[in-house]
Amino acid sequence: MAAAADIYAAPAVSVDALHDQLYRGDIVRFGALPAMRALADHARAFVEQHLAPHDPERIHEALDRVALAETLDAVQRAFSNDAQAKHLWRALFEAVGLQADDVARDRLLLRFQPPVPADNQPHSARSTATVGFHRDSWGTNLAAQVNWWAPVWPITSGRTFAFLPELFDRPIPNDSADFDLAEAMARRRTGSASADRGRMAPRPLVPIDAAQGTPVLIAPGEIIAFSAQHAHVGVENRTGLTRISLETRTVRISDHLAGRGAPNVDGRARWIAYALFRRLSDRRPLADVLGVSPLMPFGEGPAVPGI
Repeated sequence: MAAAADIYAAPAVSVDALHDQLYRGDIVRFGALPAMRALADHARAFVEQHLAPHDPERIHEALDRVALAETLDAVQRAFSNDAQAKHLWRALFEAVGLQADDVARDRLLLRFQPPVPADNQPHSARSTATVGFHRDSWGTNLAAQVNWWAPVWPITSGRTFAFLPELFDRPIPNDSADFDLAEAMARRRTGSASADRGRMAPRPLVPIDAAQGTPVLIAPGEIIAFSAQHAHVGVENRTGLTRISLETRTVRISDHLAGRGAPNVDGRARWIAYALFRRLSDRRPLADVLGVSPLMPFGEGPAVPGI
């Protein structure tokens, strides 16, 4: 893993300028938002309550592989539906200048990454698997998509994820043209919590040295935002502690309609993934807001910049 570097930019003063930053490849770090501190504190208390009497960072020591996957899946689902979590995420977005009627968000994910077990067989369930190298844009085809990520407990370079920022606008051969998001979504809905998560994102077709990635090192109470175009990868966790973090994705609706977003240099997935997003103000599906199909065939509907 490459040494940690200062890869972050300070947020611009306006929400328009912030999104210009993100679309050109800045990784923006918010270090002093009371709304983020409140969200992190709530998430920590939520996890401690739902995993009691176990230490959340050592939950993998108390449960076998199947029980761990099922337990963490239940906690993830409960957090995604938690009214206070929804309220605090909305307050955070409004604190950075987003308007609730002009932004759609994906589900609110509480992510767990247990360390690789002693048998050296990595966890592979949907609630425990380490995410491989990818761009989110390979799966969604939404150039205005922004990712938000924050730790709940302290992280280290061995318990985080990493960026390869030099690949932001460099084409990478990948299998996004063969990726079927509809099938992946159906598998997520119907598969058992402990089953292998299967293929949930497109993959590169050439070797990528993930060890050259720059690890994300921010403190609980901080959050980063970055374009879905950024190449990133989960760091294999061999630290002995489970990583616990928060994430979601947003699409600024006015930017999408105006064709504003990061350049698409190599994404060719068959669908535009409107189905993943709901408007923040009223939870209305983004597809309904735009008057399009939830999974729109790529090349139809509002334009995707860079194509």
